[in-house]
Amino acid sequence: MRYLFSLFLILVAFGAHAETYRWTDASGNTVVSDTPPQGKAKGLTKLGGKGEPDDKLSFAMKRAVESFPVVLYTSADCPLECKAARDLLSGRGIPFTEKMMQKPEDFEELKQLIGDIFVPSLKVGSQRFRGFEPGGYNNLLDLASYPKTAPGSKPVAGASK
Repeated sequence: MRYLFSLFLILVAFGAHAETYRWTDASGNTVVSDTPPQGKAKGLTKLGGKGEPDDKLSFAMKRAVESFPVVLYTSADCPLECKAARDLLSGRGIPFTEKMMQKPEDFEELKQLIGDIFVPSLKVGSQRFRGFEPGGYNNLLDLASYPKTAPGSKPVAGASK
């Protein structure tokens, strides 16, 4: 039992050193990744690990971002639902990567993810949601332990209780 506990502590210590990066890409999209950006990026910030200073994300948010990164798949011909999906994530203060479907390989990635090409679609960790439905999005975010509201904000309309 003591050895099992020691092994657990070692694994937790290794996980605590994982670095996460956030930046704005050339298209103006916010990207959160465990690898630094290739090429030019605006506003590169390390979110944690190896004693680096963290930004103002809460501990719960940092854990969720590291364990369950959020990717929103959108396209130019989806102005209303894609904006509503973006607004829901922003209203909860969720750091997310927005992938605008433009190239054939983008569409193929989305097809592999959800079985067809449909935007908006949301990926939280390994879970995915096709289309936009506030309850579905909030449920995935809640299950991933993302905070229900951004620091200093009011609860998001339609947020699950």
